[in-house]
Amino acid sequence: MRFREREKPRLGLEIAPLIDVVFLLLIFFLLSSSFIFQPGIKVKLPEATTSEIKPKKDIFITITKDEALYLNGKITDMETLSSQLKKLILEDKQRFVIIKADKDTRHGKVVEVLDISKMVGVERLGIATSPRSKEEEGEGE
Repeated sequence: MRFREREKPRLGLEIAPLIDVVFLLLIFFLLSSSFIFQPGIKVKLPEATTSEIKPKKDIFITITKDEALYLNGKITDMETLSSQLKKLILEDKQRFVIIKADKDTRHGKVVEVLDISKMVGVERLGIATSPRSKEEEGEGE
């Protein structure tokens, strides 16, 4: 009497379902991600061996709710802000100064900081804001 040998089950992964899953994930991530293209003129700059890369760092002036004043994260006051800001601006006049004031800060304090910035020669000045949420946009209409 002869018994037939049973077929051994194949061990391993099937490749076709795996490829299907990978492609579905790829499509999902492509559709759910957003790409930001910055328009501009593409220029290939000449190369030089003596060039040095100098990173431009923004200068941050922070005013808290209780009117504490910070310059690049270090506490300061109105009297010394002018001299400290002048030192930073003399290094590079094109540095961007960003004022981050709490929304409950007195308007006069922000204007005072703006005046000091303009007096020391700041050419590029901005006030930091945060984007409005969808619920807040509907309330104002």
